[in-house]
Amino acid sequence: MSPAGSHAAVPSAGDRPARWAIDAERAGDADRFVYFRPVSDLPVTLPPTMASTLLAALDRERKIERALEALGPIAGRDVLIFGAGDAELARLAAVGARARPLPVDARAPWPIGDGSADTIVSAWSAFRGVEAAELAEVDRILRPNGRLLVVHDYGRDDVSRLRGDQPEYGSWSRRDGPFVRNGFKIRVLHCFWTFETTEEAGAFLADAFGEAGRTMAASLKRPRLTYNVAIYHRTRGGRTGERELAATSP
Repeated sequence: MSPAGSHAAVPSAGDRPARWAIDAERAGDADRFVYFRPVSDLPVTLPPTMASTLLAALDRERKIERALEALGPIAGRDVLIFGAGDAELARLAAVGARARPLPVDARAPWPIGDGSADTIVSAWSAFRGVEAAELAEVDRILRPNGRLLVVHDYGRDDVSRLRGDQPEYGSWSRRDGPFVRNGFKIRVLHCFWTFETTEEAGAFLADAFGEAGRTMAASLKRPRLTYNVAIYHRTRGGRTGERELAATSP
């Protein structure tokens, strides 16, 4: 299990950009702060300031959050979260989940009791590929009919043009790839990175992705990028995997 992505610390109120205060005012409560989400990691590694910008832009429609609940569920369940921080655990607790973290670099056997979780969630960091020892640990920890939900990039979008060739964009989602052949199904979500303005988007893309980002910024007509996400989901014990491409609408 190789760690990837970026986990950003929750900033204090004084450290949050002005747009965060605007988002909170529009929402009427702090629940709209993007740090209070059940997805704890970013798909790319970034310095703290850029990580904050991307966290504010990533999946504002909350499609990932809703899909995790639909595929889990999460609310009212004992949930083990790879790489979760205090804010993510608080957010899950607020929707009724009994959540606890597991470090992304934990190695099997994991320090979790047998049959102690209903759902295991990993966002971008763990399960980069599938190892038999990890699936054995998953099946040991999950209760009957328990669920493993693994979030990774899917590609075929604007973001994949920035990141270049990645295993997530090809072999992982194929029928003969590591997930489907190990009993996972795939739910593909059509999400976005949505920025406040095209100027903010352009500055972020240039800083985070260099020449590729500047090229994309020059062609932006609106302040968002298409971003497709795959949730690989598996029931305890696994079964013959199927490719589930009934994606959510944009």
